[in-house]
Amino acid sequence: MRAQANGIEIEYETFGDPADPPLLLVMGLGCQLVWWNEDFVQAFVDRGFYVITFDNRDVGLSTKIETHIDLMASVVGFLQGDAIEAPYQLADMAADAWGLCDALGLDRVHLFGGSMGGMIVQQMTVDHPERVLSLTSVMSTTGDPDVGQPTPEAVAMLLTPAPTGREENIEQSVVSGKFLAGPQHFDEDWIRERNTRAFDRCFHPDGQTAQLLAIVTSPSRSEGLRNIDVPALVVHGDIDPLVTFSGGERTAECLRGSEFLPLEGMGHDIPRYYWSTIIEHVTALAARSNA
Repeated sequence: MRAQANGIEIEYETFGDPADPPLLLVMGLGCQLVWWNEDFVQAFVDRGFYVITFDNRDVGLSTKIETHIDLMASVVGFLQGDAIEAPYQLADMAADAWGLCDALGLDRVHLFGGSMGGMIVQQMTVDHPERVLSLTSVMSTTGDPDVGQPTPEAVAMLLTPAPTGREENIEQSVVSGKFLAGPQHFDEDWIRERNTRAFDRCFHPDGQTAQLLAIVTSPSRSEGLRNIDVPALVVHGDIDPLVTFSGGERTAECLRGSEFLPLEGMGHDIPRYYWSTIIEHVTALAARSNA
C-alpha cells in the first residue's frame, strides 16, 4: 500500500485490527520494511496493537529523492571536517512519518524506532509530543557528537561500497550483519533472508548514503527531548559497535522519567533472544500511557 505523505509517496503495510492502539515501527539506515521479522510484528499484534511498518524515503518502494549532491564526496568531506550539504534531514523524515499517520487517520500513536528509526521517532516526539502515546528508542542516540559514535571498524563497514551483484551483496550483508549483531546473538539465516528480500525488492545504495548524510547533518535532539514529558523506553545493547552504548545512556538521561533497558550481549540488531523482553516492556509502557 502507498500513501501520499509530506509531498512524497510512502510504501507501508499494516497488521492487526485498526480499532486497536496504533504502533508505528520505524526502521534504520538503509533498511526496508521487510527487515521487520513477521514473528516480531505478529507478537505486537497479539498483544493488542495495530502495527504499521513503512519504507523511509529513499529506500524500498517509497519515493527516491533526486539530488544534485555528490553523496559519497559529501560523506568524505564530513569525515574530513568540512561543511557539507545534505539532500534532507531527519526532521524531513519525521515529517514523512507524521504524514503517513495523517493519511491513515491516526491522531495519536505509539512510536518504536531502531537505530536511525530511533532518531526519527525522537524527532517526531520533539515536533509533536501531543500526538505521541509512548516512545521507544532502540539502539539509537540523541545526535550529540560526544556520545553514541561508531567504532572505527563500524565506520569502515559503513563506507564499504555495497556490491552490485546479488550473491556478492548478500554474502557481504551476512559478514556485516554478524559484525553488527555480535557473536552471541548472530542469526545468519534471518540476516540472509531479510537481505535477500531487500535486494530483490529494491537495490538503491544511494538512498542509504543520503540517509547517512541526514543523520550526520541533523542537529542534536537533546534539548528538545529534555523539554517533553512522554512515556518513554530506551533500549540499548552493551556491545553495539555502530551506535555505542553511551548513545542510549544519553537518550535515557534526556527523556524525563524514561525507563532504560540495557541488554547484555546485544549489538546493533534486535535479536530473537530479546524479543519477548522488549515486547513486554513496550506493552507495559503502553499500558502506563493509557492509565
